[in-house]
Amino acid sequence: MKRLITIATFSFFIALTFHGCGEELAPPPPEPQTLDYEGTIVAVGDSLTEGLGVEEELAYPAVLAKKLQNLGYPYQVVNAGISGETSSGTLGRIKWILKLNPDIVILVIGANDGFRGIDPGLIKTNIHQIVKELKDKDLIIVLGAMQIVRNLGKDYTTAFANIYPEIARSENIILTPFFLNGVAANQKLNQADGIHPTAEGYQVIVDNITPSVVEAINTHRQK
Repeated sequence: MKRLITIATFSFFIALTFHGCGEELAPPPPEPQTLDYEGTIVAVGDSLTEGLGVEEELAYPAVLAKKLQNLGYPYQVVNAGISGETSSGTLGRIKWILKLNPDIVILVIGANDGFRGIDPGLIKTNIHQIVKELKDKDLIIVLGAMQIVRNLGKDYTTAFANIYPEIARSENIILTPFFLNGVAANQKLNQADGIHPTAEGYQVIVDNITPSVVEAINTHRQK
């Protein structure tokens, strides 16, 4: 799917230059530069996707877009993260997500559910339904695995962690390993709250998820 996206905005004006008693119009502005995108990736999730605490261009969707361009994959990446989002919230806005016309969806959701101690069975049901609705539209899905702190007990943390590989297997979708791998609990890569990555942390995240995203792109190119 190709789209021409204007990446430069021009204001129209007439400039007058004076030469003695005469005056002549300045040459017209150059044509705006465009990028020919092969497709659209929509990053769906909570504050970890939105980039709470960092500038938009430093959050992982923007960093990922730049990396893909550098690797020769001209795909635009849309940031559809919402702070505080839960799996139920994402399920409720599927129609809005589909209006973004994605070819690939990166789904990283569930952390807020885990923090609230929501039943892992319900979280799994929600994410499973999200995946099914996206697949019904023939979209390629990259599911980002999450983990939760152990203060809710071993049984809970184990059940939570198992949600992602189980859904990936049953729905035959791409699973990217723990989304915060190498970043979680690393003070140098997290903001003061110890939860949200810094700009440097997002660089690590992008390095982690890029292989899975490239796999999704190659699948899209073969369709």
